[in-house]
Amino acid sequence: MSLTSVKFGKGDLPGFVAGPKTGPAVIVLQEWWGITDEIKRQATYLQQQTDFQVFIPDLYHGKIGVDAEEASHMMNNLDWPRAVDEIKEAVKYVKEQGASQVGAVGFCMGGALACLAAEHAGAAAAVPFYGTPDPALGHPDKVKAPLQFHVGKEDAFKGFADPETVNNWAKKNTEAGGTATVYEYEKEGHGFMNAGKDIHEMMKTGDLPIGSKASQDLAWSRAVKFLKQNLT
Repeated sequence: MSLTSVKFGKGDLPGFVAGPKTGPAVIVLQEWWGITDEIKRQATYLQQQTDFQVFIPDLYHGKIGVDAEEASHMMNNLDWPRAVDEIKEAVKYVKEQGASQVGAVGFCMGGALACLAAEHAGAAAAVPFYGTPDPALGHPDKVKAPLQFHVGKEDAFKGFADPETVNNWAKKNTEAGGTATVYEYEKEGHGFMNAGKDIHEMMKTGDLPIGSKASQDLAWSRAVKFLKQNLT
């Protein structure tokens, strides 16, 4: 099933959707690159594995970073409170269309946003891949929805997505009564879930290591199982 371009929320925000309108839905949140073909493939794969609706809000509004330097600049200049508001609009949109429960999955920048979706946007469960939010916006002690983190053991994005940072975030969540699980992947670095040759070329501009299919398959199987358990 292919993704369809839609407008949603206040100001006709851009997004992409696939899957049934009724039943569970998952908001899929982009990496710092923007809405690449890779994030569309990831959302499509998730839809096929769960039979849930998937919805990608375009938080850069059509812009894409062509290399790591530009993507980093775009992420650093993102209006994060506005992005959270747009995720709220996405959740509202899919619920108005008939979704029963709504979860969130995100990668890199989207991983941090998935945590924020659980805290601020009503996501019933979230799967953050290698990303945690700024403490000014994200408060692990306030997230009650179940979380499943995935991180490469060699992730070098210190203070954002490295194993120590992710585990500390999850620990604070569980100590406050939340339910957070962390899965670490041997010999994997930041962005290891990216599988396409096109995104690999973009990753090379930031010297980001390419992940293994074994780790990708394992992480997807865990994420799919988790979402099915918590959204149905």
